[in-house]
Amino acid sequence: MLPLPSMRLGVFSDTHANYEALSAVLEAYRSEKIDVYYCLGDTVGYGGSPNECTEIVRGLARVTILGNHDAAVAGRMDYSYYYEAARQALDTHAGLLSADNMAWLRGLPYSYRVPDADVLLCHGSPVRLEEFEYIFAPEQARECLGVWDELGHITLIGHSHLCKVFSLSRTGVEELPDVDFTLEPDRKYIVSVGSVGQPRDYDNRASFTVFDTETKRFEFKRIEYDIETAAEKVLKLKLERNFAHRLFIGV
Repeated sequence: MLPLPSMRLGVFSDTHANYEALSAVLEAYRSEKIDVYYCLGDTVGYGGSPNECTEIVRGLARVTILGNHDAAVAGRMDYSYYYEAARQALDTHAGLLSADNMAWLRGLPYSYRVPDADVLLCHGSPVRLEEFEYIFAPEQARECLGVWDELGHITLIGHSHLCKVFSLSRTGVEELPDVDFTLEPDRKYIVSVGSVGQPRDYDNRASFTVFDTETKRFEFKRIEYDIETAAEKVLKLKLERNFAHRLFIGV
């Protein structure tokens, strides 16, 4: 049997129309010798540059997963229950996106399994994909034990805007520190990769990750970016002021 090809995967999520953060992340990736990029969704929503970010992600990522904000803007879900400011941003982005970018959002998948790598990609929980449920606590990760055979050796998600690591056996879940780690062969992992464009862990730097399929090493990365310009673009679109202010504090 031929050995599986080794790859360095660049995996990122939740850009949320933040061009400045995405640009900084892509520049940082240049030194990481990435073979393939994957995006876990929510390219749009909240921020000031929906078309620019969508164009970049379309051209960069081999596969992009559908996020809930993407689904809302593309007319693939009901978002009437979202709070008013979030709905306004989604409506604004829907009006700004080019026809090509809108068509791209409408065709995004809910999940994807990376060939020859035992890596599953989703936006939120792999349980009930279309409901975009969060995993930010062991209790939520524990529900995934019911779909053990469908998980990858590592399942990578976004959605919560937090960096989280959960190590699973067939009978239990352990939360690990959100630091670089190497996969153990007899465990499965659910890892939340954080947010490029709107971190919510009180660290305002853009978050992105790297996974080496040969060494099984997963790495968290952070990079500073031009928050002032990103915030100004939010205000220029007359979106909720807090969408700009929260960028400075990372929450």
